[in-house]
Amino acid sequence: MTGGVAPVIWRRNPRARRIILRIDPSAAQVVVTLPPRTARSAGIALLELHADWVRSRLSALPEMPGFADGGQVAIEGVPHAIRHVPGGRNAAWLEAGCLQVGGERAFLARRVGDFLRAEAARRFLVLAQDKANEAGVVLGRVRVRDTRARWGSCSPKGALMFCWRLLMAPALVQDYVVAHEVAHLRHLDHGPDFWALAARLSPHRAAAEAWLAVEGAGLMRVA
Repeated sequence: MTGGVAPVIWRRNPRARRIILRIDPSAAQVVVTLPPRTARSAGIALLELHADWVRSRLSALPEMPGFADGGQVAIEGVPHAIRHVPGGRNAAWLEAGCLQVGGERAFLARRVGDFLRAEAARRFLVLAQDKANEAGVVLGRVRVRDTRARWGSCSPKGALMFCWRLLMAPALVQDYVVAHEVAHLRHLDHGPDFWALAARLSPHRAAAEAWLAVEGAGLMRVA
């Protein structure tokens, strides 16, 4: 903010009808989105008006977690110890409830991240195909990305995208997010037909949304 509490990112959106103020949990910064003809001074005024809210939200953010030998990483909500295996192959793999990481210690964090992205891509593709079969729709391309603002999306051409960090959430959360995006393959809007199909594909909407509301910001901060 203007007093140096946190970095402020200014954005202008031609479709915005009002000033939007939000916290980016991944970077611990404030994002202000302005309509096309709104002056930045109006955004500054809104920031100053809500200064206490911004400070409270920033102070409530969890610490930035990292991947290190002896640490933990959740896979489907289950904590797995990270163990370096000196002299092991240059990869990471699951074994005996742990995430084993071979090769040089200096590359451990990168190999953990590579493993999680590959595992997310594999699991989400299988889950999306199962949901697509159930919905009677044709599944197109499924990708995982390093997104910081959304857990999943469906493009107008039917390509599905999921944040790789979703792998760390419980299975019921993954089930709902994937079902939500698969339902968009039939209904691009959020009308009654969409919600009826999404509910048929996954019964976990309430539990998943509640979990993400509490834990989602922490996951988005994972490197």
